[in-house]
Amino acid sequence: MTDQPSNPSRWNQDSILIKLGFIIALVLLLLIPSTWIQSLIDDRQGYQQQNANDVASKWAGNQLVQGPVLALPYRKVITENNSDGKAVTHPVTKVLYVLPQNLEFDADIKSETFDKSVYNAVVYTSKVTAGGNFNQADLDGQGIDPSTVLYDKARLIFSISDPKGIRDNPQVTIDGQRCTVEPAENENLPLTNAFQVNFTFPKDKGITFGFVLSLKGSDQLNFLDIGKTTSLNVNSDWDHPDFNGRYLPDTRLRRDKGFNAKWQIMNYNRPFPQQWTSGDSVLTNKKAIAEASFGVRTTPAVDEYRKITRTAKYSILIILLTFVSLFLTEMIRKQRIHMFNYSLIGAAMVVYYTLLLSFSEQIGYNYAYLLSSVSTITLIAVFVASLLKNRGMAYLFALILSIFYGFIFIIIQLEDLSLLFGSVALFIIIAVLMYFSRKINWDKQ
Repeated sequence: MTDQPSNPSRWNQDSILIKLGFIIALVLLLLIPSTWIQSLIDDRQGYQQQNANDVASKWAGNQLVQGPVLALPYRKVITENNSDGKAVTHPVTKVLYVLPQNLEFDADIKSETFDKSVYNAVVYTSKVTAGGNFNQADLDGQGIDPSTVLYDKARLIFSISDPKGIRDNPQVTIDGQRCTVEPAENENLPLTNAFQVNFTFPKDKGITFGFVLSLKGSDQLNFLDIGKTTSLNVNSDWDHPDFNGRYLPDTRLRRDKGFNAKWQIMNYNRPFPQQWTSGDSVLTNKKAIAEASFGVRTTPAVDEYRKITRTAKYSILIILLTFVSLFLTEMIRKQRIHMFNYSLIGAAMVVYYTLLLSFSEQIGYNYAYLLSSVSTITLIAVFVASLLKNRGMAYLFALILSIFYGFIFIIIQLEDLSLLFGSVALFIIIAVLMYFSRKINWDKQ
């Protein structure tokens, strides 16, 4: 006759604790394939970034619209020592640079998607319209004799960071007159990749100007704050507006398809003087440009791979909640499930993320999430039904898994409220588990 344990209640408690220990150990072991999956996601995201860079190199990169700047040459007589050490005077041509009094930009941005294999890149086209005015230069403040200024040699200079993105000839008007735009070939320029308009600046008044640029670019469209008053109005069909630079827009309006944003910036924090003669490097200083640039990004706030990464970070939580639910089902039904079966269920939930990754590259994240979730939930529910010999419990378990995966999907979609929603939902889940666990008499299991 087989000996029975002297204290069956104690034996059962120890058995439950041992099984809980195995479950915890299994969850920790599943961290290993979860880490491998995260590495796989990072690799695929790296390929995606390489594809985006390749598209940008052929389409056009980030665009920074700079200018316009007024260049007024003037004659100055200087004295220098020649090779014999004698003082010699001779005239040289200097340049006075003047920034606009008012500068208004208006940009209309249309996004496009380039597909290459399973990867895609977002680019844009934009029509940039600018207008404003220059006042008469303060010649006295710079110690310049008005009679030495070469008004007929004046130039209006502007630039973009990637000239490959110019889709059409720039259109420039000065005081309402159409002007010819030429590439600026002079090395001593205040802007890089510059274009210029040669014209005659009036001696007794300022000028008004306007120009239109038809641009291509990718990722960012920025503008340089160089006016005493600089304003920007952006309309775009992009659904995920993100703003660059030192200045946030004064107003932001989200629409069903796209957004509108407006800036108005004064010159008090601008790192540039209104006019200068000391050199051509004032507007090419990288630190100053970074401080005075502002604009928009056309990169998805949460792209497909970032969504998958965020989803994968919840993998251990989902596995743990699933195992706890399965364990409570054991206790309530008083049917044992072998640890090997727990391992198979855990493996199915890990493979879920490889399905999600591979399907997302083909049909997009949302459909991939639905397909992967339905497949995984069905597989586990059928497996549980065969273990417990009870379809009702399998349906209940499928419902529980559906709630878990639905909860994660909603969190991923909520960009700003994900932490709040996730915290509240987890609190509710824990409360439900506590409610059902209280029905279990642990001493008599």
